Amino acid sequence: MLERGERATTNCQGTTRRSLLRAGVLGLSGLTLADSLRASAKAQQPSSDRSVILVWLDGGPPQHETYDPKPDAPAEVRGPLGAIPTKIPGVFLSELFPLQAKLMDRISLIRSMHHNNGDHFAAAHWMLTGRFGSNAANMPAMYPSAGSVISKTLGPRTPAMPSYVGLPVVHSVGLSPGYHGAAYLGASFNPYATPGDPSTPNYRQDSLDLPTGVTPVRMEGRRGLLSAFDEACRAADELSASGDLDRFQEQAFSLLTSPAARRAFNIALEDPRLRDRYGRNRWGQSALIARRLVQAGVRYVTLTFDGWDFHANLEQGMKNVLPRLDAAVATLIEDLEQHGLLESTMVLVMGEFGRTPRINKGLPGIPVPGRDHWGQVMSVMTAGGGLRGGTVVGSSGPKGERPKDRPIRPQDLLATIYHQLGIDTDQVFNDKSGRPISILSDATPIRELV
Repeated sequence: MLERGERATTNCQGTTRRSLLRAGVLGLSGLTLADSLRASAKAQQPSSDRSVILVWLDGGPPQHETYDPKPDAPAEVRGPLGAIPTKIPGVFLSELFPLQAKLMDRISLIRSMHHNNGDHFAAAHWMLTGRFGSNAANMPAMYPSAGSVISKTLGPRTPAMPSYVGLPVVHSVGLSPGYHGAAYLGASFNPYATPGDPSTPNYRQDSLDLPTGVTPVRMEGRRGLLSAFDEACRAADELSASGDLDRFQEQAFSLLTSPAARRAFNIALEDPRLRDRYGRNRWGQSALIARRLVQAGVRYVTLTFDGWDFHANLEQGMKNVLPRLDAAVATLIEDLEQHGLLESTMVLVMGEFGRTPRINKGLPGIPVPGRDHWGQVMSVMTAGGGLRGGTVVGSSGPKGERPKDRPIRPQDLLATIYHQLGIDTDQVFNDKSGRPISILSDATPIRELV
């Protein structure tokens, strides 16, 4: 079953998301519920009670039009948009980020992130895993994502909830789950994928539905048959000699038959006015579900907001996506705060790289200016999770071309995330060949934020 209501988009690598989707009880991941819960139960349980919501801007957002405008630069560098002041004197954001500008005291920016790589695949892998590895010539993930590492080491905050969830379609550069996945940690630590457009009427999460014709009453009578709710991946675990399901299958059964998980996805329970503030679109309603999932006990949520590869038609593209992003992110931060969750929930907004300082002349057939790939510098937004607000880490040069001071690397950002969640980055896991590999290497938490 393909995702309903999802349009197929193509990035400059020529990959469509729709061509990569496949059916499954857990959507794109193809995992069984029992697999996911078993992996979570095996996880260590440090004392941290924090969660993470990653807003992944797949395709590479331009720093000039988002979090690092250059209003005094020449027009070919400044770009088509203006800049507006924020609550922090001297700090400006894109004119299409008015809602985030009002929250700048709770937001921090990293304006000197860099890895110097313009390959979508290599850059996405580096940003999501903290390590250089996969690339366009060798796409399979070499290292696990931060979400998968956190899922393995911490597990969920509430039993019978998955520890790691991705929506509306979890992917990187068209690969599902791509570099959001677990690599050698094993597919059990991939994100629990929840395809669908939550802005559509009567949205429901089919991955939590019982198979056709199986009622809760009938399922109660078939608890010895894992296949009743595991059609996509049969019988990963054998029944015990007594015929009872093991405790992991029992949790999977509870997740399917209990109202808790369904309630987390049921945004119809929310005040329509709040839904309006988030934006009645796929991004906004997914961000609202992310808050509900964290509130229900999910540890890590990835929101894939794709379509940022603007080699051409930059101005119109920004006017289409930036207001939606602004409403979703700003309302998410305010909503988390109003629910007492912002201090314990880290929000991150980032993509795989930035865009070129100088605007190009467009593409063949689309002679409207855009920006090309640029890994020399990019911007990352952070909020909550115990990180300092109202802070700008580093700066880029006058043209937004490279770090001017305090260069930050992807591994330093991930070290900051792990630090806030109490995860020892010296901890090792074996890769597929049995070689022990530490969670991170050569990485330091960003001191201005922690």
